[in-house]
Amino acid sequence: HSKMATVPLGFNIDTPRWDQSTFMGRLKHFLNITDPRTVLVPEEELDRAKALVEGCRIGQVPPGSSQEQLFYAKKLYDSAFHPDSGEKMNLIGRMSFQVPGGMAITGCMLQFYRTVPAVVFWQWVNQSFNAIVNYTNRNAASPISLRQIGVAYVTATGAALATAVGLNLYTKRAPPLLARWVPFAAVAAANCVNIPMMRQQEIINGITVTDGDNNELGCSRRAAVKGIAQVVVSRITMAAPGMIILPIIMERLEKFTFMQRIRVLHGPLQVLLCGGFLLFMVPAACALFPQRCSLALADLEVELRDSIVAKHGDKVPYVYFNKGL
Repeated sequence: HSKMATVPLGFNIDTPRWDQSTFMGRLKHFLNITDPRTVLVPEEELDRAKALVEGCRIGQVPPGSSQEQLFYAKKLYDSAFHPDSGEKMNLIGRMSFQVPGGMAITGCMLQFYRTVPAVVFWQWVNQSFNAIVNYTNRNAASPISLRQIGVAYVTATGAALATAVGLNLYTKRAPPLLARWVPFAAVAAANCVNIPMMRQQEIINGITVTDGDNNELGCSRRAAVKGIAQVVVSRITMAAPGMIILPIIMERLEKFTFMQRIRVLHGPLQVLLCGGFLLFMVPAACALFPQRCSLALADLEVELRDSIVAKHGDKVPYVYFNKGL
């Protein structure tokens, strides 16, 4: 058995490398975690990274490990393992798969928007992808039953299809650009239904809120609503630039003769352009709000507020909680 070295003093593998109270710090953090190249890393390298991170947590690392190696192991670990349970996540649900998966589906939604069957098919594929991502990244502290996931999936798919098909019929007489924006409206509508439904346990029972030093203070439904609302805004923001700007670009491009000659390449072109948008938008949207969300004491439910004031007086002006992704 080889001798283990100890971890450098003051080095904590679980603290993000960049300051999470600033947008730029969070952006760098999520650019690192959502890096699509990590999707190609072989299983055994991921397992080695996990072993390295877990060793580092108890203060044991192989001799000669540099901080860079530890940071890279942590990057792989964050990209592939669930933060609460430490289990390896399925490939499709990982945040690092958001760019390749999202660009293929979004590109197709934007390309095949004209016929109802195509709209139905691609909106359904997109909601299935979302359901896998939401299930994979669920908060382990408030578990969700398979039945609830099923209901959320069916409702969100219904909302997306109703919006897409309804608007499609409505835009038959409208300017052609409006028809190209229908997929975005459908995706936004579905997100507003899907995420609250997937996380209804948190809205019904509240989520744990803590003080600045992570001491639990109780459960708040209002905190859950704020966290989930921020996640909905993030997800819609993630999709918005690609799904709003790309149709304008394609609308312009398709007027050129050379573009009319290469019809067959329009789909692949949209997929690639979507990838360009998502490469930046996935981390930027995740970074919009701090992962550790705060809520002023005054905004909490009356009972919870009273119990906190009774215990701590005015020492706790804000409560904190994890908003999820």
